[in-house]
Amino acid sequence: MIIIRLDRVMADRKISLNELAEKVGMTNVNLSNLKTGKMKGIRFETLDAICKVLDCQPGDLMEYKS
Repeated sequence: MIIIRLDRVMADRKISLNELAEKVGMTNVNLSNLKTGKMKGIRFETLDAICKVLDCQPGDLMEYKS
């Protein structure tokens, strides 16, 4: 199971959902769905944009639990 840790990274960077969505070019709804784990997948292009804005690695945003 992949757990999304986007909310933790956003809190560490003190960035709101609205601000991140605007900077990444996503809708608030889609970013919220990603944050809550309701999305089934993410494009590398989107992941790249999120990592650039949050100055993080993909592994900071996701965690694997067996």
